[in-house]
This record gives sequence, structure tokens and C-alpha cells, in this order.
Amino acid sequence: MKNIHGIDRKNLDENTSPAVNFYQYACGGWMEANPLKPEFSRFGTFDLLRENARLQLKELIDTLGDDPDVKTPGTNAQKVYDIYSLGLDEERINREGAAPLRPLLDKVEGMDLSALTETLAWMHSGITGAFFSAAVGADPKDSNINILHVGETGLGLGDRDYYLEDSDTNRTILQAYEVYVKRVMSLAGYSDEECQRIWDNVIDLERGFALHKMTREDRRQPQKRYNLYTIEELRHAFPNIEWDRYFNLMGYKDVGKVNNTSPAFFEYINSLLPTLSERQIKDYLAFQVVSDSSGLLSDDFIQADFELYDRVMSGKEELEPRWKRAMGLTNAMFGEAVGQLYVAKYFPKEHKEYMSKMVKNLRNALGKHISSLSWMSEDTKRKAHEKLAAFTVKIGYPDEWKDYSGIAIDPAKSYLENVLEASRWYKQDNISKLHKPVDKKEWHMTPQTVNAYYSPVSNEICFPAAILQAPYFDPEADDAQNYGAIGVVIGHEMTHGFDDQGRQFDKDGNLTDWWAPEDATRFNALADRLCDLFNQVEVAPGVKANGRYTLGENIADQGGLRVAMTAYLDTLPDGKGEVIDGFSPAQRFYLAYANLWANNIRDEEVLQRTQTDPHSLGINRVNETLKNLQPFFEAFDIKEGTPMYRPEDERVIIW
Repeated sequence: MKNIHGIDRKNLDENTSPAVNFYQYACGGWMEANPLKPEFSRFGTFDLLRENARLQLKELIDTLGDDPDVKTPGTNAQKVYDIYSLGLDEERINREGAAPLRPLLDKVEGMDLSALTETLAWMHSGITGAFFSAAVGADPKDSNINILHVGETGLGLGDRDYYLEDSDTNRTILQAYEVYVKRVMSLAGYSDEECQRIWDNVIDLERGFALHKMTREDRRQPQKRYNLYTIEELRHAFPNIEWDRYFNLMGYKDVGKVNNTSPAFFEYINSLLPTLSERQIKDYLAFQVVSDSSGLLSDDFIQADFELYDRVMSGKEELEPRWKRAMGLTNAMFGEAVGQLYVAKYFPKEHKEYMSKMVKNLRNALGKHISSLSWMSEDTKRKAHEKLAAFTVKIGYPDEWKDYSGIAIDPAKSYLENVLEASRWYKQDNISKLHKPVDKKEWHMTPQTVNAYYSPVSNEICFPAAILQAPYFDPEADDAQNYGAIGVVIGHEMTHGFDDQGRQFDKDGNLTDWWAPEDATRFNALADRLCDLFNQVEVAPGVKANGRYTLGENIADQGGLRVAMTAYLDTLPDGKGEVIDGFSPAQRFYLAYANLWANNIRDEEVLQRTQTDPHSLGINRVNETLKNLQPFFEAFDIKEGTPMYRPEDERVIIW
């Protein structure tokens, strides 16, 4: 019989009362033992798992050098090893400098206004985005078939509020952005005068984009992102975009209908394009090319990226090692080829069997919660049970691996050239799916990804192999801890099927209103109260959390905790369980949950995540969520009048 361990007391801060700050009590020891290193803006148990996975992958790819297949062009081993090696070749990358950019910039500078559509199609075919985006994906209202979606362009700073909200932080970031734009364009060969002009044109355009992009909160409303147009309607509504020409150049054949995810943005682009000069357009496109390529160029480009995105915006003090950057790109480009190596060495079948059993138990537990809801009618409960029963569960790795035979990696070409050729292949692969049935077997995360997801359009939950490591999953820990850790993660993803977004999709993944109106009203009232609770949390001096933007994740955190506890209790023959190392099963459960989110984080990263991340900060995922749960109060004897106590009439329970 294996030796089952309990909670590691070294992770705790036993000088802090769990009734005062449970997060500090549960995680303070871990945080003290894991101070932030200069290369991190945040480091927690989640990041520790990712670091472990990266080290495992590094070992796997390093040893590929001894594999005979590496010498055979076209094998996965050759492609993985050579693209990783190209990323490691610092001397060559620095020697080439900006030269790999030259053919791209020459094409931009050589265009005239009559060729704008051709230039956009060329850029959208795997180089970078500009003005708007286009991609094939499932039709939200007929989720078995793929259609074309068009949407907003990205922004250099990522989020619209950096451009629109005046604050000391945003002013600092915008100043750093100006330095960045001028620096990378200078490195690309433009004069100081040209760099100033490019900055003026880029910031003017991006401020306009930001003003007309959807808010973060609106993007979370799938009905607002579904606006079906025929080609004729698209031409009529936005006549200054040459749709037929664009679709033909891209290879979108017989488009038929298009989902426009942001009509107001396209109204703006349609009115903007005729007002722009050729120089304004060229400057914007040239910057897009340079900025999106800079991570694959010489160290001076990399340092410019680091200064803005890592140091100023996230607070990092040091660039991560080159091997980690090279690994990240290799992983992104050949994820499932690397995943096959990872699974073969690091994912025993026993882990998949344990997870399968746990998922079954969690599904049963969520069913119990649905049945016992006081705010939901019986007819909607019946449909909710149907949706739960229809969940597709993916654990560990895909049954069929992606075929990368269409990608060639040629070490004689530059790092950038090879990446762009792979990017073009990925774009063509996406285009080829238009009007075809959705491949429900396809995975949207690689096996070596430390994460999990729920997809509403396929009604599936997915748990890659790499998340099944301690402390998320520990075969040497007792069930209370595993249910409090990976069990909550499973319950979290399941609950996403019934959060403010997921609940709008039925059992087949179609965007449709399957709730009785009065049920939706009661749900929204509870959700609004949960928003208010998180809106009151101060994350930095004068800065509050965004309860509306984080609503889905907050619902899923709470649902995951409640459902996982029910599932765990269902495994106990007497409903009690044993005390281990002085902790009851319930205490071990909640301590294990808190340990998932143990982290140290820089002030800059707190502000950035509050603005851009739909997840609450780790401390709030623990303290604010647990304050709604009566079993938590009972487990740690938390009494009225203590900071961790929330009066019963203020608590919010949804699932």
C-alpha cells in the first residue's frame, strides 16, 4: 500500500489565523520560500508546473539530437529539433539583424493604394493582422459546421483602455510605447524623422481603433458577437472594403455567409479607409510587420520588446533565457509533435484512469447540485441535465495527432523565414476548414500545456496531461487533497458550461436561449450580486477588481469548489474521512484549493491583470470565493466578526 501524505505544513503561515486571511495562512510559507526571480512578473504553483514542464520538454528536445530521424528532412524530429536549434543560434540571429525583415518591408513600401486589398490579404495569410481579422470557426448557432468570422484588429498595447483611460500608469505605458515604436522602426532601418512620423500615424490609428472596439465586458456576451451577414449585406454595409477581392485572394471560396463579431468596429473601418493617405497606411502596416516579427530577430529587437511589454507593463527585471523563448515557439509551432514525446515519457495510464473516475464523480455531483437548485424551474433543470450528460471529456492527449507534413523547416533559411512559412501553413489549414464539418476530435490545447478549458461550441472539457502534476494532482496525496485541487479544476471547467457565457449554449453547442425567462432573471440577479462582491475588492491603492469582466471565472471557481466537495464526500463510505497530520478532510480540501493559487506578483502585473485578465487575482480566487461557503466556515471554525466571515444574507451561491 502506498504511503499517503497530508498537507505540507511548510506551505503554511501558521502565524496568520485562517479567520483573518486564509490565503496568507494557506500559502504564506510557499510564498516566502519562492520569492520572485527577476525574469518573472508573477510566480505561483501554476507557473511552477509550467517551469517543470518546460524543463521536461528541454530534456526531450535536447536528446532528439541523438535520434537518427533528425537527419531525415521532413520528419517531425527534424522539424522540432531544427526550429529549436535556430531559435538558440544567438550568434546567427544577431549577425542577420534586421535583414530578414527587408523583403517584407520592401513589399509594404512598394504598394500603392490601389493594391491595399492585395497587401492586406498577403499580410493576413500568416504574416500579421491589420485593420481587421478573418478566420474560420464553428458557427455558434449551428456548431457542427464551420463558417467565416470577421472581427476587430489587435492593438499594440493589447487593451483599449490603455489608450482611452487617463492615469499615471497608462501615461507611463504610452510613453514607453512611443519609445518602443521609434526604437524598433529605427532598428528596421528607418530614419529618426521617419520614426517620428510612423509613431504619429500608428498612435493616431490605434486610438481610433481603441475608441471603436468592443469593451471587455461586451466581448463576454456571445449574442453581441454573433451578427450573420450574407455577402451582399456585407458589401452593402461596408462598401469601402473590397470583400470579393479580399476573399478571393485569401482563398475563401463560396463564402455565402459571414459572422461579423463587431459591426460597429467595421462601420468605423469602412468610414476610415477612404480618409487615409498612402503614407499613413504604409507606416501602420510597416510597424505591424516589424512589431509582430521582433521576437524572432536580433537581441536589440528583443530588448526593445522586453523593455515595454515585460519591464514597464509587467514589472519583470530580467529577460528569460533564450532556451525558454526558443522552446515557447517550438511548442507553439509543433505542439502535438512535442506532445507525443511528452506523453510517452511523462503521462502514465494510471493518471488517465484516475482522472476518468474523478470526472465521472464530478459529473454526478454537478447533477445533484442542478437537481437541488431552488431558483431554477424543473423544465430548465431537465435541459441542464441533458447538457451535462452531453459533455465530451478529453483527458491527457488526443486520439489522433496533428499532421505537420505540410510544414518544411529549412535551416538554411532565417529563423523568421521558417516561422512565417509555418504561419502561412496554419492559415491555409484554417481556410481549408470553411464549410466543412467541425472536427470534434481536435484539441485546442497541447498535452504539455499546464491548463484546462471548456469550449461552449463543442460542449467539451479538456484536461491536458501536463496539468496532472503535483500540487494539482498528486498520486501520493489523499483524496481530500486531490479533490480540493484537480477536482476543483474539473468542477470549474464543468461549471463554465453554466456560467454567464456557457449557459447561453445548449447541449449541442449551439447559441440558443434554452432557459425559461424567469430562470434567467433569477440567475442574472445572483450573478449581479456576485459581481458586486468582487467590485468592492481593492487590488491596488485606488484600484478595484472588475467583477463583471471576471464573472465567468468567479462563477466557475465557486461552482468547482462546491461540486468537488460534494463529489469527494460521495467517495467516503461513512461521510467523514480521517484526520491526517492534524487536518480534517475538509481542511485538507480547502488548503489544497488555496495552494493552487499561491503566488508572488509584482505591482505592475497586478494592474495589468486587473485590466486584461478574466480571472481574479489568486488571493481573491481564494478569500473572496471561500467567504460564500458555509462548509469552509465550519472547517476552520470561522466566526462572525472575523475578516474571513461573510454574513449569510450577503453570501452568493449560484451552482
